[in-house]
Amino acid sequence: MNIDHVHFYVEDASRWQKWFTQTFGFQQIATHRTAHSITVELGNSAIRFWVSSPCSQASPIAAYLQRHPAGVADLAFQVASLETVLQRAVEAGATILQPIQYSQSRQQKTAQIRGWGDLQHTLIEPTHASSPANPDRFTSDRTGSEFIGIDHVVLNVEQGDLERAIGWYEAVFGLQRRQNFAIQTERSGLCSQVLCHPGGSVQFPINEPASSTSQIQEFLDWNRGPGIQHLALRTDQILPLIAQLRQRGLAFLSVPMTYYEQLGQRPGFQLSLQEWQAMAQQEVLADWPPDNPQALLLQAFTQPIFDQPTFFFELIERRTYRLEMPHGQNHQPMRTAEGFGEGNFRALFEAIEREQIKRGSLR
Repeated sequence: MNIDHVHFYVEDASRWQKWFTQTFGFQQIATHRTAHSITVELGNSAIRFWVSSPCSQASPIAAYLQRHPAGVADLAFQVASLETVLQRAVEAGATILQPIQYSQSRQQKTAQIRGWGDLQHTLIEPTHASSPANPDRFTSDRTGSEFIGIDHVVLNVEQGDLERAIGWYEAVFGLQRRQNFAIQTERSGLCSQVLCHPGGSVQFPINEPASSTSQIQEFLDWNRGPGIQHLALRTDQILPLIAQLRQRGLAFLSVPMTYYEQLGQRPGFQLSLQEWQAMAQQEVLADWPPDNPQALLLQAFTQPIFDQPTFFFELIERRTYRLEMPHGQNHQPMRTAEGFGEGNFRALFEAIEREQIKRGSLR
């Protein structure tokens, strides 16, 4: 199972189409209009976003935006067997929003179910070999190609709902538990469970607040319920990419210099002075397993992109490294850093806490 596309509901699709093309360099693929809505498809050869806004109050998008601020309304998955997933969904008590339909033009079968809260999941079973975003839709100037895929998507749920939400996604999609985190500071905390699909690229962490002052609770309050907190875009050149994005006007969460001073003292620190300075300048977080400092994970986080302190983007680079083999074996296969670093998770949590203090929502 893989992510096919991410569908945003916004007040003005045209405005956000321009934002995504100017900020991320994505290309517009298609525009669809009905009597009640307009939807713009955009992306690059590896990522596809849909952005929709209402044209009338009769639109379901207008109804959604009365209940929630702008954000991700639909996380669409490519699945191997649509019938199997729908059967699991029915057994788990999910609401079927759209039964199976066949699209001759797109050569695929689709259906839609209600996920957790108001989140929807469009399910797509291609009837021919295809990728999440068809490369022949894009020009060859590699605009937006700094992003090489969607790494993970994070869902926030109400306190006490984490286990139920995990169980639902395990039952319906066959996701499996990987890492889990419990982050606690003097002011607030959260609990998180990472879910992954064993036969695909989907990584789906789910968070719940551990206190009434938690940034997860603040998201739930502003979002008026559970929803997608952030989406991580993967790159293999995070430092120059962030420099470009800053020039295009994208704002990132600030990281204090003390973080980088402490980073340089961590066991396994192997960054060059030049790269360490560049990371501090661009406010990029770094993490690695204590027993494998070559498996470097680099991350940076934007400020919320909409008017409310809800949805934001993450940029992530997973460094490749050579796997150490027993003496006498010359072949050293390449590996890519996996998982999620607890150090970066805590640093992100503390960075958002600082933003909460600025907003006056945390003391």
